[in-house]
Amino acid sequence: MTTVLVAGATGSLGSLIVKNLLERGADVRALVRKSSTDKLAAHPNLTLCVGDLADGSDALRRHVDGAEVVVSAVQGGPEVIIDGQRELLRAAERAGVHRMIPSDFSINLFGYGYGINVLSDLRRVFADAFATSTVARTSVAIGAFPEYFLGPIHEVLDPVAGTFSVWGDGMRPIDITTIADTAAFTAAIALDPKTAGREVHVVGQQLTMLDLRNEIEAASGRRWELVRRGTLDDLRAEIARRQFTASSVVEYVALQAQVAMFDGTASLRDVRNADYPDVIPTSVAAYLAGRGAAHFAVSQAARRRGEWPTAV
Repeated sequence: MTTVLVAGATGSLGSLIVKNLLERGADVRALVRKSSTDKLAAHPNLTLCVGDLADGSDALRRHVDGAEVVVSAVQGGPEVIIDGQRELLRAAERAGVHRMIPSDFSINLFGYGYGINVLSDLRRVFADAFATSTVARTSVAIGAFPEYFLGPIHEVLDPVAGTFSVWGDGMRPIDITTIADTAAFTAAIALDPKTAGREVHVVGQQLTMLDLRNEIEAASGRRWELVRRGTLDDLRAEIARRQFTASSVVEYVALQAQVAMFDGTASLRDVRNADYPDVIPTSVAAYLAGRGAAHFAVSQAARRRGEWPTAV
C-alpha cells in the first residue's frame, strides 16, 4: 500500500484528491489545520496530521516520515507557493520521500517565460528548488478549471449583460479540465511511479472559445452575445494598463493566463490521458448541464480584495 501525504487536504481540489487516493487503496495522510479536522470524512486508511506549512520543515518531517509521495494542493501567494512548499520539500528530503507533486494544476506553466503570469512565476520559482533535491518532481498540468474560467475573475461570461467575451479570433483550442477530474487524474498520477521527474499533461476537453460559446448556449437555452474585445496585442495592452493602476493581482492575473492560453504557449503537450484509462473526463457539455449551470445565474460571489486566486 502506497502512503501519500496530501497538503491542502481540505480545499476544493485537495479534498477530492484525498477521496480518489482512498478509493484507489492508498494510505493517506491529510495535513490539516487544527480548525479543519472535521472537514474530512473518517476512513480506515486516512490519518489526519495537524499542522501547517508555516510550521517549518522540522515540524513537518514527522508527518511525511514514511510517506512515499507528497501531493501539495495548497493555494496562496509567495509565502505559501514558494516558502511553504519549500519547507514541505525540505521535510520530504529529510524523510526520504521519493516524489512530490507540487501545486501547479494549471495551464502549461513552462511553455512560456517569466513575466507573463505572476502565478506561473511563483510556481516556476518553487520548481527550481527540485534541481538540487533528492525528491523527484512530478508536475501535473490540466489547462483551465471551468469552475474559474467561466466565473467572474476571467470576465468571459457575463450573466447580467448576456455576453460572452473573446480576445483574439477565438479559433485556437484551449484546454479545460474540471476540478473533480483533476483530482482523479492526480490520484492516479501520484500512484504511478513512472511519473517521477516528469511533467504530466492530462485534459478533460480541448475546444475553441467559439465552440465553448456554442456549448454554453446549448446548455443554458439562451443566446449569449459574442463580444470581440480586441486582438491579443490589445489584451497585452489591457494587462499593462491594469498593472499600472491595480490594487491587487486579482485585477489582471486571469487576463495574463488568457494571453498564454490564446497564443498557444500554454497549450498542453503530449497529453497522457491514455495512461489512465479508468479516469473518464467530464465533457464541457456535461459540466454545464450539472454544477456548471450555476454560471448562468446573475448572482455570483465576489472574490475578497487581496485574496490570491487559484492558478487559473
